[in-house]
Amino acid sequence: LCGGALIKSARRGERAGVLDLTRGESGTHGSADVRQREAERASEIMGLAARRNVGLPDAALENNLEARRAVVAVLRELRPRIVVTHWREGRHPDHRVAARLAFDACYLAGLANFDAPGDPHRPFKVVEATAFREDAEPPSFVVDVTEEMDRKIEALRAYDSQFDRQTAMGEVFPGGDRPLYDQIRAKCAHYGSLIRVRYGEPFRSREVAEAVTLGGLGVATF
Repeated sequence: LCGGALIKSARRGERAGVLDLTRGESGTHGSADVRQREAERASEIMGLAARRNVGLPDAALENNLEARRAVVAVLRELRPRIVVTHWREGRHPDHRVAARLAFDACYLAGLANFDAPGDPHRPFKVVEATAFREDAEPPSFVVDVTEEMDRKIEALRAYDSQFDRQTAMGEVFPGGDRPLYDQIRAKCAHYGSLIRVRYGEPFRSREVAEAVTLGGLGVATF
């Protein structure tokens, strides 16, 4: 969903990380242990500063107090400025719950008296990745990931138990017999075209973005 943007941030000296909510133990492909090794390999390729797993139940994720406390504890420890989560809709119920859980935990993490480890910290912004959602609203902004696209695919290939020889997965719908990685490139090419670059990743923000001056606006009309 946002691998290219994370790679780009890491390359530019920003701390980028991933928080996995489950270990994927209910997934059809691979096992929890295999997926952990794949995640570690992908993290190395991406140059992530942190990769954590909360260990909540796969395919049974709930936005309850226990889950909120677990996520808040990691947010207070890592203290991110920007949090990226799923779009609010999705075929997998965990994805729908994850979007709400992440949003709620980001708010609760800033409450001084919320019962979870760590000092209060509220992220500056929560954004939703929408790359493979056909029902999402138009993106609020698109990140140019042209230079990061090959590494994004390399990181995805680290999850060979899930993605190897697939033509569709999760929210990436099939395109005939076109390999999954080609599907992903095609989708990123579409969003890149919206900002006149080769590849892009789309995001939604609940807030209207600020333009410092009209003279600094990007993407030509003609």
